[in-house]
Amino acid sequence: MSDDELVRRSKRGERQAFEELVRRYQSVAFRTGWIIVRDEAEAEDAAQSAFLKAWLALDRFRDGAPFRPWLLQIVANEAKNQRKVTHRTRVAEVDDAVVADPASLEGAVVDRERASWLVAHINHLAEPDRMVIYCRYALELSEAETAAVLGCAHGTVKSRLHRALARLRERLAGDA
Repeated sequence: MSDDELVRRSKRGERQAFEELVRRYQSVAFRTGWIIVRDEAEAEDAAQSAFLKAWLALDRFRDGAPFRPWLLQIVANEAKNQRKVTHRTRVAEVDDAVVADPASLEGAVVDRERASWLVAHINHLAEPDRMVIYCRYALELSEAETAAVLGCAHGTVKSRLHRALARLRERLAGDA
């Protein structure tokens, strides 16, 4: 069943339809939250809170709009709010819970050691650079979905990603 149909049924009060949306997107919701708060429990809380807010706001969801970016924007907002409340601004290492497919970070199949090396370099970038790279490559979000998660324009994602990848290339070249 398509997201559109599940949303339509959810709007009519069919909880099973919304439960299917939750099952479909709980993993990417958690990973999105984790990228922002860098804590497993807080990422779970942000994702759960976002699903609840999405359920309560379904009547305001525009028919025909893509559900996933809308949901992930709610997750990102919840995670950002949670981070502000807890006053946490720590830089943590990304782990396998976030990187769905480490090979996708390099665009080809690489061994675990090479992926860890690359992730370590990404983790040394500034937060905006890390966020755009992880959204596009680790979470495999589209540019539009990344824009929704980061709360910026589609064109901004392209320019941020271009600059972030250039800074990453500089770091990698310095380590070669």
